[in-house]
Amino acid sequence: MKIQSVGVIGAGTMGIGLAQNLAQTGHQVTLLDVADRILERAEAEIRKNLRMQNFFSASKSNISLELSTIEILDKIIFSTDYQQLKDVEFIVENATEKWNLKQTIYEKIDEVCPAETIFAANTSAISITRFGSVTQRPDRVIGMHFMNPVPIKPMVEVIRGYHTADATIQSAQTLLRQMGKDSIVVNDSPGFVTNRVMMLTINEAIFILQDQVATVAEIDRLFKGCFGHKMGPLETADLIGLDTILYSIEVLYESFNDDKYRPCPLLKKMVDAGLYGCKNGKGFYTYIQGQKVSD
Repeated sequence: MKIQSVGVIGAGTMGIGLAQNLAQTGHQVTLLDVADRILERAEAEIRKNLRMQNFFSASKSNISLELSTIEILDKIIFSTDYQQLKDVEFIVENATEKWNLKQTIYEKIDEVCPAETIFAANTSAISITRFGSVTQRPDRVIGMHFMNPVPIKPMVEVIRGYHTADATIQSAQTLLRQMGKDSIVVNDSPGFVTNRVMMLTINEAIFILQDQVATVAEIDRLFKGCFGHKMGPLETADLIGLDTILYSIEVLYESFNDDKYRPCPLLKKMVDAGLYGCKNGKGFYTYIQGQKVSD
């Protein structure tokens, strides 16, 4: 059965990409955040993304390009009111990787939404079982770790929590197929598969920079030239957001109590300085309107 209505919580980079992808594949979307100005920026960003979509072939983006910009935006409700989520079939939560914030969100939507609504955490590292524990529906809580940029990434890491039901897994995979995406189901563990490996790689690359072994550009060129990666680890960090990288590696450090996850002091310093990467124009590289302009 086709899932028709989806709530997306958090209108940051991931939420914008999700709302766009869902609307382009015919879903009714409610995009929720805490302030109108955030939602206005999200709408403007979706408009910009849609103007650029012709740069991507249908085969590369894996989504339908048949709907016009007006038709796509008409499928998205921008709201700050949780009551707008009371009738959605599926929710994907994308709030900042802070447990106290996320816990509050799950308690709210558990009250607002009917018992059959599925909650998916688009988290980098936090336990899916932990999300389920603060709801009355742990069997209907699942992890769906999307990659950025969402509309053109064909694979999603799906995470089964301790109580997640098989039917919930099947519904999540159905939604992903509707979005033009493949998925792999993994078991719940901090960082899952992708971020448990990737965060270590990025953090170690920052240590290499801090130790003056190589420059930013040299580190990234080595990964692209030697391993065929499309992006180097520091470019990837900028794309994800250095604040998100720090929050994620801190969760891994706390969860495993293992020094190999100790956040690099340079990463902490950059986040303290407000150098977040693409999202605000300056990280390891400089960006204008999301495009890298300098090394």
